[in-house]
Amino acid sequence: MPRTLIRSATVISMDDAIGDFATCDVLVEGSRIADVRPSIDLGSGEAEIVDGTGRIVIPGLINAHMHTWQTGLRGYAANWTLLEYFRRMHAGLATVFRPEDIHIATLVGALNQINCGTTTLVDWCHNNPTPDHTDAAVRGLIESGIRAAFFHGSPKPEPKPGEPHFSEIPHPRREVERLLAGPLADRDGLVTLGLAILGPHYSTLDVAMHDFRLARDLKLIASMHQGGGPAKTPGGWEKLIDAGLVGAGINIVHGNDLPDDLLDRMVDLGVSFSVTPENEMIQGHGFPITGRLLKRGVRPTIGIDLESVLAGDLFSAARVALSMQRALDNAETRKASGTIPATTTIPVREALRWITTEGARMLGRESQIGSLTPGKLADLVIINASDLNLFPVHDPVATVVMQTSLANIEAVMIGGTWKKRNGQLLVDGLETKKQLLAQSGRRLVQAIERQGRAA
Repeated sequence: MPRTLIRSATVISMDDAIGDFATCDVLVEGSRIADVRPSIDLGSGEAEIVDGTGRIVIPGLINAHMHTWQTGLRGYAANWTLLEYFRRMHAGLATVFRPEDIHIATLVGALNQINCGTTTLVDWCHNNPTPDHTDAAVRGLIESGIRAAFFHGSPKPEPKPGEPHFSEIPHPRREVERLLAGPLADRDGLVTLGLAILGPHYSTLDVAMHDFRLARDLKLIASMHQGGGPAKTPGGWEKLIDAGLVGAGINIVHGNDLPDDLLDRMVDLGVSFSVTPENEMIQGHGFPITGRLLKRGVRPTIGIDLESVLAGDLFSAARVALSMQRALDNAETRKASGTIPATTTIPVREALRWITTEGARMLGRESQIGSLTPGKLADLVIINASDLNLFPVHDPVATVVMQTSLANIEAVMIGGTWKKRNGQLLVDGLETKKQLLAQSGRRLVQAIERQGRAA
């Protein structure tokens, strides 16, 4: 069994029972973490020795929500509100995607996530009009080598005459069962399956009931967007709760306009929440619900959402969530007391939890990923804390959360295998992949612009 020993690093384990160390070793055996403590004795066994001096080792990041199929359109939607996004992306650009566009976007988008320190990606794929589109996305994730939860969604074009609106179409059980019997059969594999359903905000009550039952029957996480205009089914959540269909395994994305009483019920039932703070503020969703969740004793997970709008760096997303909520809390104190708060409301370690341990909990994989704990899968990131923008380090957690960028991600390991070393992705043919992505993006934009001229 191959072994790797990272020696003499600063370690942030994110495991309260283990704690943090200024100087510590991390031993990886095969695909798992074997030990985390100072001065590990290898005995007579061999291992690759990695000098961790001047480095910070953290658990791999978990991106809780991203539409990776839009990677080839980076920046194209940066000036759109949510309403423009619905019209120009889902009813427009999405309709001209071929399976090969989905494949290269998902592959390169996942590789970029690894490059940025993400080891687990929740790929919320809702542009899959055919099984070929779906298979192309899954293949892209597998080829990238990232750990991923493929959340199978459904496209949202404008209906043609005689066709039902997408809100009236139940999630396709046969297609989900096909995936579970095929490429995503292993529930503990590198790429696993979840459902990206419409939910009561975007579907009829009958469809919502069907989709929630489908997720329960197949024991899959059901994730759904909540917000963005009036609900398709007012009062739908209450009916789903009364039917006993809401609980652990239900994931809400955004949730900006959830009323307090409904949020209380969801929290009590064990629902998880994924906040995409930067995009929510850019596109007009409203303020992220980070603080509302924290007041109820639960933590959010954090997602990038759309690289067609913003950057794929999860450290930045966590900073935005933290800074936005601190600003709201500070404003509330100033309004009540007329003065600056005596202390901050949210420590930086909280934000690191949102992109590590909480992501693992949302996926139901907290026993496998999310912290540097012996026995868990060896998903980890090495940060070069000797870099000019990080040195000197006084508080390693603050350095990681508030100052680390892509430039500082020196190495990434997933399941005991190096995916990035010495600041470089370990992938063949990256330039060719980039050119294929660029060609795809140009074709998509040109195709939709031709349609617009023809109309």
